[in-house]
Amino acid sequence: MVDAVFVGAGHNALACAAALATKGWRVAVYERADTPGGAVKTREATLPGFRHDMGAMNLSLFAGSEFNCRFGAELAGHGLDFVPVRDCFATAFPDGRWFGVSTDPNITAARVAGFSTADADRWLRMAEEFRRDAPDILQILGAAMMPLPLARAVWSIRSKRGTRRVADLARLFLQSPRGFLEENFESGHIRAALAVWGMHLDFPPDQGGGALFPYLEAMANQSFGMALGRGGADTLTKSLVAMIEAHGGVVECGADVTSIAKEGGRARTARLADGREVTASKAVIAGVAPSAVPRLMGGSTGDARYDRAVTSFVYAPGTMMIHLAMDGPPDWAAGAELKRFAYVHLAPSMRQMAAAHADARAGLLPSEPVLVVGQPTAVDPSRAPAGKHVLWVQVRMVPGVIRGDAAGEIDARDWEAAKAPMTERCLDILERYAPGVRTRILGRASVSPVDLEAENPNLIGGDQLCGSHHPWQNFLFRPAFGHADWSTPVPGLHLIGAGTWPGAGVGAGSGMGLAKRLARF
Repeated sequence: MVDAVFVGAGHNALACAAALATKGWRVAVYERADTPGGAVKTREATLPGFRHDMGAMNLSLFAGSEFNCRFGAELAGHGLDFVPVRDCFATAFPDGRWFGVSTDPNITAARVAGFSTADADRWLRMAEEFRRDAPDILQILGAAMMPLPLARAVWSIRSKRGTRRVADLARLFLQSPRGFLEENFESGHIRAALAVWGMHLDFPPDQGGGALFPYLEAMANQSFGMALGRGGADTLTKSLVAMIEAHGGVVECGADVTSIAKEGGRARTARLADGREVTASKAVIAGVAPSAVPRLMGGSTGDARYDRAVTSFVYAPGTMMIHLAMDGPPDWAAGAELKRFAYVHLAPSMRQMAAAHADARAGLLPSEPVLVVGQPTAVDPSRAPAGKHVLWVQVRMVPGVIRGDAAGEIDARDWEAAKAPMTERCLDILERYAPGVRTRILGRASVSPVDLEAENPNLIGGDQLCGSHHPWQNFLFRPAFGHADWSTPVPGLHLIGAGTWPGAGVGAGSGMGLAKRLARF
């Protein structure tokens, strides 16, 4: 018997298990895949010596997380190492221009001024406002997402800064990316360069509730920079596993939990595919997609309203990943400076973003998908042999189930057949912005939405977010009203992961939040 048994070894589960273990809890983590980490894995997917992050690349949220603040020194002792990034993200445009955000606000503002002097002035004012306003935003985002704690957080802000400040925050949280950006910037280039961050979280330009993400990414990256994992994002996974084991816990891979049994009205026992049963005296903690909870409980949790909410949980369109081993970095037509940036977005306009999202939602392969081109070896050369590079290309968005092709060129309706021609379409786009890039490719590996879900069942339809973050499915409603505190209707059973508050991103928020509730940190 253990104190807590975990279903799945995503980073939230590992963080929760590690935190509980420091309080003397006996923890056991079971993962169906052959390696832990969920969407935080690094592999030599193309050629030996080329280390590719198979999912998450950016570890900034974890670097600044409460978990890392508490346990960072111990994790560092187990090998966790970050590479700071000063040139964070950029967008290349078809007209040969580019814009990028770096950690020096004056340098970034000078780049903005190349498009609009009025926008440059607004940029610097916004940076100053962010230093003043960030604590209020973080107080909301850090609040326990239940009515009373959230009300206390809002009341605290009102007491310090007045009702108007609360109203301004509410407006920001409700605005669309387009509404926010058109209100603040006149340049279409600057608007597009920031709006693309909404696409990372399933917010096309006109979706209400998406303004917060372009604002936060722009200002936070400028203020704090980014953090990548040295040698690969799996430096985080490895250090968390080592921390658990150092405190007497167990992490076992190739161990599929097929069901959870109750005893005395409480969740008690995890049943594995190999016939074993592991009983927990205090908690069963599932790091699964919300829709999987009733299945684990034999078809129902016993609460029809909760079951209806999680089984109808809406997932974002799928993602396709293209991993490239490179003889050298891309020669960006817009300028050699782009080689320094951790991310280069190929998303030239809000019109293109809206069209790509609408196509994917309709089941169509977008004719012009958004490409997020990660260049980790620009800041961390240890990920490839000397002088070589890797590219991490995230294709946003694509449909999990193909019903057609927006360009009318790809006839395939299954991903096994569509993966190769869709890869070529994306490489054609990359070639337009970086001529000759194909000649530098030494090896490639494409991962379709079907491949992503096969590797990690939490990524339903290839959705790397584990669920849309639209307002009606976020905050108090993630994954269901009354259960945004990682509870379920089954006593003793808890749910964590990207499908719960605070959502996607490598910040260990749900894992740390639940650990605090259970062990009273």
